[in-house]
Amino acid sequence: MKLLLTGVTGVAGLAIYRRAVEDPEVTHITLLTRRPVPDWAVLPATAAAKTTTLIHSDFSSFPPELAKQLAENDACVWALGRSSLGMSEEEYTATTYTSVMNAARALKEAGVGAGRSADAPFRFVYISGEGADQTGRSRQMWANVKGRTERDLIEFCKDAEGMQARIYRPGYFFPSKNNPEDRTNQRSATLGVVDNVMTPVLKCVMPSVYTRTEDLSTFAVELAKGRWPETDQYRNADMHKLVKDVQ
Repeated sequence: MKLLLTGVTGVAGLAIYRRAVEDPEVTHITLLTRRPVPDWAVLPATAAAKTTTLIHSDFSSFPPELAKQLAENDACVWALGRSSLGMSEEEYTATTYTSVMNAARALKEAGVGAGRSADAPFRFVYISGEGADQTGRSRQMWANVKGRTERDLIEFCKDAEGMQARIYRPGYFFPSKNNPEDRTNQRSATLGVVDNVMTPVLKCVMPSVYTRTEDLSTFAVELAKGRWPETDQYRNADMHKLVKDVQ
């Protein structure tokens, strides 16, 4: 399987990238990113041989030639995202909703689903967030925007030939202790303190909303490969149950 991945410089995206590199069923990975993977990121030895990096600064637009390259893949994990803190709804919609839907449209127009069988569609895996609300009735702006993205992406892919959406809502996650350089570079000192406080609390009191990055990355890659085809939406509690079956 050839995998397209966004958000590789973020916590979730980098973890997914490492997991995909180590998966023998993933033969090649295309990174669509605004900036290269940072030098401090420790990667598996085979990463360079399995990876093509496409630097693209404007995720609101996908020119035909770029879309054609992206459409050569068999699945996409869209892990690009950011906090809504300090952003207006218009700004957050542009970065969260518009970029995803424009990418899906560009892939369709480039023929990503053409000729694919029903059991081997192009899978678009969207990393959303626990608490996203597809009804639009949440009091939290980010939840409504992400919920709208989920809803419209699912409907778009249902209507597109050979495309299928998969939504995963992770809970609270942070850089793994297995990669200390991630914690140093992806978290400020303040957020590092928050992580150290929140982790034991959530694991003890609300384990369903806590997500290990190792589980997040495994689950995302397996969704891209077509495991668990029964539904198009997965909450964090679903992930906790299902990922246990992955060896």
